[in-house]
Amino acid sequence: MIYAFDTYYYENFAKTVCIAFRNWDSEKEDAIYSENMAITSDYESGAFYKRELPCILSLLKKIDLTENDIIIVDGYVTLDNSGKIGLGGHLYHSLNNKIPVVGIAKNGFAAEDKKRREIFRGESKTPLFITSQGIDVDEITIAVENMAGSYRIPTLLKKLDQLTRDNEN
Repeated sequence: MIYAFDTYYYENFAKTVCIAFRNWDSEKEDAIYSENMAITSDYESGAFYKRELPCILSLLKKIDLTENDIIIVDGYVTLDNSGKIGLGGHLYHSLNNKIPVVGIAKNGFAAEDKKRREIFRGESKTPLFITSQGIDVDEITIAVENMAGSYRIPTLLKKLDQLTRDNEN
């Protein structure tokens, strides 16, 4: 199963949603998980993971992961060639390096990273940025390119973003 996570921050709480689907080219999800929780830390430039990682780890308690599963985060897994890691890298380590984590970021990151790939989907002139740990980034890049949807953001990831921004439970 592939589990895609995203978190949106409201004034008093964070809403984390996970969409589960079987295949990279799936058009519909198999399950949706959602959880609201208190914001545990303020935004800290360069340490985004400190804010979002607790939200993802909390929601993961509702999911029975297996070593064949893959997790997608909205952001980066690796950040540069020196080994600095982003949210996805911290998540990968939190899961004892057993569950592959893929980062799909919408915005560029200035530092060079030989493990980062760019893809252009649909008619978009703006790339998505792909990073990973525990799974080959080139394999994942092809999988993300082939995700359902004809626009820059794959259909299920667009739905995920919309669900996190829906203030209803």
